[in-house]
Amino acid sequence: MAGVNLGLRAMRPRDPDEPHRAASPLELFFDLVFVVAVSLSSAALHHSESGGHIGAGVGSYLLVFFGIWWAWMNFTWFASAFDVDDWLYRVTTLVQMAGALVLAAGTPSAMAGAGYGVLVAGYVVMRLAMVTQWLRAARSHPELRVTALRYAGGIVVVQLLWIAWVLVDPHPVGFVVLALAEMAVPVAAERARTTPWHPHHIAERYSLFTLILLGESVLASTTAVVDALSSAEHLGPLLLLSACGLVLAAGMWWVYFARDQHEHLRAMPRALMHGYGHYLVFAAAGAFSAGIEVAVDVDTTATGLSAAAAGATLTVPVALFVLGVWALALRPTLTAGRSAAVVVLAGLLGLSAFAPFTPVVAAVVMVAVVVTVETAPARNTVAA
Repeated sequence: MAGVNLGLRAMRPRDPDEPHRAASPLELFFDLVFVVAVSLSSAALHHSESGGHIGAGVGSYLLVFFGIWWAWMNFTWFASAFDVDDWLYRVTTLVQMAGALVLAAGTPSAMAGAGYGVLVAGYVVMRLAMVTQWLRAARSHPELRVTALRYAGGIVVVQLLWIAWVLVDPHPVGFVVLALAEMAVPVAAERARTTPWHPHHIAERYSLFTLILLGESVLASTTAVVDALSSAEHLGPLLLLSACGLVLAAGMWWVYFARDQHEHLRAMPRALMHGYGHYLVFAAAGAFSAGIEVAVDVDTTATGLSAAAAGATLTVPVALFVLGVWALALRPTLTAGRSAAVVVLAGLLGLSAFAPFTPVVAAVVMVAVVVTVETAPARNTVAA
C-alpha cells in the first residue's frame, strides 16, 4: 500500500555538530549486554593464565576480544551517524545484542580450544544485523548511498569468509587475515563519502566502554576482599592486593580521562587510527582484571605459576594500557620530556613483575605516571 511506512522513519544522518549529543538509553543497554561477553572472556583468560597456559590463553583472548570490540565499535560509529529511534532500529539493535550473548556463550569453549563455532555464529549474527542498518541508511539517504552499500557489501563478504574459516580450518593466520579484512571495510567505504559521526559522542562512547572494563577490575579487587574475609590465613596479603588493585584501576581511569579525546576524532584518518588503537586499550583493560584474579590465586596458593609470571599477568596489561592511552591521547599534549617519562614509567610498570611485592611496586609506579601527566604544562595542540 502506498504511503504505509509501518511507523518507520527515514534513517537520515545526524548533525555532527549537534550540541549535547549524549549516549542514548538504547546504546547504554547495548553496552550492558557486552559486559557479559567481556566478563566471560576475562574469566577464561584468568583460568588459562592461572593454569600455566599463559601464551595460549592470551592468544585466544585476543582473538575473542577482537569480535567483542569490533562489533561494539561498528555499532557505536553507526549510531553516532544514523541513530533513528523507531521500532525497527530498536529490534535490529536487540538482534545484535542477542548475537553478543551467543558470542559470550561461545567464549569459554573457544578459549579452551574446543572450537570457534558458537562464537563465530554469534559474531555473524551481530554483523549481519549491522548490514540491515546500512541498507536502511542507503535507502534513506542518496548522498551516502554508495558509502552505505560499500559497508553492507563488505560486511557480507567478510562474514562469508568467517563461516568458511570456522568450517574449513580455524587457523590463527586466517583469523589475522580476516580481522584485517574487517578493518579494511570502513577504510574503503568512507572513501566514497564520509559518514557524519559526532566526535564528542564517539569520545563519550569510548569512555563509557573503558569504564565498563575498569569496572571488571574493580570487581576483581572486591573479590579479593571477599576472599580475605573468609580466609584469615591470607588476610594481610589479600587486603594489600585489593588496595593495590584499586590504586592501579584508579590510575588507569585517571590517565585515560586526563585529556579530552574528541579532537582526535574530527578527521577520518586520525579517527580511524584512534578507533583501531582502542583495541589495545580495551583488551589491556580487560586482561588487567584477569591479572588481579591470578594474583589472588598466588596469595591463596591456588596456582603453580612463578612469582614473575603471575606478576606479568597483572603488570603487562597495565603497562600496555598506559602506552596505548599515551599514543592515542596523551602524546600530542605532552612535551618530549614528559612523553619520554610516561613511556619509561610504562616500561617500569611491566618490569615490576620481577620486583618483590609486585602489586605494591606497580601501584607506586602508576602513581608516578598520574603525577607526571597531571603536572604537565598544558598544550592544546593536537597532532595531525
